[in-house]
Amino acid sequence: MEPDAKWPRVVLRLAAIYNLCWGAWVILFPNHLFQWTGIQPPNYPGIWQCVGMIVGVYGIGYWIAGEDYRVHWPIVLVGFLGKLFGPIGFLQTALSGGLPWAWGWTIVTNDLIWWIPFASMLYLAFKYHNQPAVRFRVHDSLPELPAPVVSNGLSLVELSSDNPVLLVFLRHNGCTFCRENLARLAKLRSELLSMGIQPVVVHMSTLEDGQRMLDAFGLTELVHISDPGCVLYKKYQLPRGQLGQLFGPAVWWKGFLAAIYYRYGFGKLSGDGFQLGGSVLLRRGEVVKAFPGRDASATIPEPTQLSTADVCQL
Repeated sequence: MEPDAKWPRVVLRLAAIYNLCWGAWVILFPNHLFQWTGIQPPNYPGIWQCVGMIVGVYGIGYWIAGEDYRVHWPIVLVGFLGKLFGPIGFLQTALSGGLPWAWGWTIVTNDLIWWIPFASMLYLAFKYHNQPAVRFRVHDSLPELPAPVVSNGLSLVELSSDNPVLLVFLRHNGCTFCRENLARLAKLRSELLSMGIQPVVVHMSTLEDGQRMLDAFGLTELVHISDPGCVLYKKYQLPRGQLGQLFGPAVWWKGFLAAIYYRYGFGKLSGDGFQLGGSVLLRRGEVVKAFPGRDASATIPEPTQLSTADVCQL
């Protein structure tokens, strides 16, 4: 597939229209499907209308994802999972006699016909985000990436000239683990400062968005660096995640705890969704210790780890 292929946009727009129409049908005429399949309409049609509302809302998400499925791949992923689990639930219920097999026609149009295109888009998005770095010859022109911008205008050498600096690299702004790390940093900040270590946050958003993010966690005065081109992420060899590092069972479980149990929630994807985070301890611009993220759930190191020798050196 060429990078500018148009078929994913067409598929997602069709899925959006279908979902909006199906959702509107269920909301406006909640008893139609039950009458058509010959089963008793529900006593509380409002519950079934809620299902229609959810399906319709998915349509809005698909329309947005149609702008660029490679950027909005999480929407495609959530939709694909729903289309995967829906038929499983129907099969189990139909086998137990809870639903007539005639309802299977809704599974065909709601779920099965979308499996291949949605799975293909997810595969291509993953392949796109994990393509190997381009190797340039001496006479090739290098791509220009946006330079990192420090909120106080100083360089990393200047920032770390008097005291060590702990660079805390966040993933994209919408990541629940980034919010968890900022909350953790707010708790550890005083202890780090008492050790003479200045924490500095590196993110992929604009300085304005980064400042709003820090303000939300009481880190208003913290120095931060806007690095939308991931120049510093590459400089300090922080990897981009593989499938297991981003969507492995342990990551899903930690994500559930962070987003739901601890209520950090999710946000809008802003930056490279495949980039992993990590922490790097600098002194006079030189790396003292490095803590590269092993998966998407990587957290800020304990203050005690910043004084041990048994840490990965870059």
